[in-house]
Order: sequence, then C-alpha cells, then structure tokens
Amino acid sequence: MTDLYILYRGPLASCNYDCPYCPFAKRVDPPELLRVDRADLERFAGWVEATADRRLSVLFTPWGEGLTRSWYRDTIVRLSHLPHVARVAIQTNLAARVSFLSTADTRVAALWATYHPGQVTRARFLRRCRELDELDVRYSVGVVGLPAHYDEALALRASLPPSVYLWINAADGHVYTADEEKRWTALDPRFGDSVRPHPSLGLPCHAGETAISVLGDGTVRRCHFIQTPLGNLYDDSWRAALHPRPCTNNLCDCHIGYVHLKPLALRDVYTDGLLERIPAAWPTT
Repeated sequence: MTDLYILYRGPLASCNYDCPYCPFAKRVDPPELLRVDRADLERFAGWVEATADRRLSVLFTPWGEGLTRSWYRDTIVRLSHLPHVARVAIQTNLAARVSFLSTADTRVAALWATYHPGQVTRARFLRRCRELDELDVRYSVGVVGLPAHYDEALALRASLPPSVYLWINAADGHVYTADEEKRWTALDPRFGDSVRPHPSLGLPCHAGETAISVLGDGTVRRCHFIQTPLGNLYDDSWRAALHPRPCTNNLCDCHIGYVHLKPLALRDVYTDGLLERIPAAWPTT
C-alpha cells in the first residue's frame, strides 16, 4: 500500500499562550471561525475514513493550539483506530489535558510537544509528560533555542526520561556562534538540521509526491511553504498531480518542510517517528 503523509491545517489560529516569538500569541478566534474549523475537520476526518487505498499518516499543524478544542481531541482518537492510518499526531503546547488519549490507539496516536518557558512552569509541563508516560503515548518535546531558554532546556532534559527525545528549534533571526551551536547540539544531536536554512531550489523532494499539505477547505498543496495548489482533496483532483518534482523555493528552514527533502535523507533518520519528530535511533545508548 502506498504511503501518503498529510500535513493538515484548518483556519484555527487561536492560542492560549503569548510567546513573543509567535505571531499568533493570545489570538482569539471568533465563534463563526471556530464553527468553520470544526466542520472542516469533521469533513477531513470523513475523507480519511473513506480513503483506504493509501496508508495515511496525518500531522495536524494548527497555527494555534488545537488540543484545547474538543474536535481535535475527538478526531485524533477517531483516526487512531482506523486500520489504514499509520500515525496521527499534532503539534501542541500540552496546555490541555491529555487524558483523552486513554481511548486512543497509542500505537498510532502521538504528540509533538513544545515547552515554552515563561508561559508554563516546568513542573506543570513535566506533569503532563508523566501523564503521557503513564498512558504509553509516543511524544517528543522541544524548545525554541533562544539564549534565555538554555537553562530551562537543560533542566528539562535532566528531568525527562532518557527515552524521550528533546529537540531544539533554531530561533528565527538568531545567528548562533560556534560555542552556542555546540552546547545546543549537546542537548539535541539533530540541532544541526535546524540551525541553518537548507538550500533547496531545484532539489528533489517528497513533497508533492508522497507528502501533501491540506487546508481546511480541501485545497491541496505540495507543502505549507509553496502556495501553488495541486488540486482539491474532495474532488480527487490531487491524485493526478502527485509526482516527483524539484523544490521551487531557494531555502527551506522549517523542520516540517526540509524533513521531506530527498538529499537530506531524513526519512531514514526518523522512519516511523517522522511526524512526531522522534529519530528511530533514539535513545542513542
């Protein structure tokens, strides 16, 4: 069965945090937008259920925080029980309760979690992580690699089980000295993937071939960072558009984009942990 990786992003943009490095901090979505987001997600879940000719892996990448909304929690559980869904995951700040995952198939459901110092205490964040451990849920934890976050990231690594992968995202606009890069790499051996943008123009990419980006209205793009539509999910026009093609952007500087660049071979690094950002060889000992 052919694999298809899907990054889904509906119109939801509200978040309960106000991180200074995020343009969607403390944004509040009006009720009418939330209704549209819920209806869009329900339609997408129905499509996933009906599309059994592919082995699907779905990562929800909302602009805001999805797990504070019941429809994202319900959809993750629902999709996790489908036999043709290999993985369903979501990017989250872990502010919402994770007990809903007790009814999910934890062989399929996973979380890509981010710790935001200044928005939540480390103790509270770690309590959520312990809940995930008790539920046997796969998850990674990450931190934005700002200088002010280093001590918190170090303490977080020391407090997490060794089996939990801690990733570090290079902060937008920050130029890392050799010493800074070295100490962040000591926390995350894959930090080098994030620290500099990847030249991508003309390079072969899985995006648009075995990976797609889907918007709430069903618009299919090859990835989140190339706006040209390939078709629509709900009229099957996307199927004929899937084929190998080179990247048309000069640079790719986001993990959910460059992880699909073929010359980087990062699918071989992450294998089944691609969507939740867990390298196959982790832990390294």
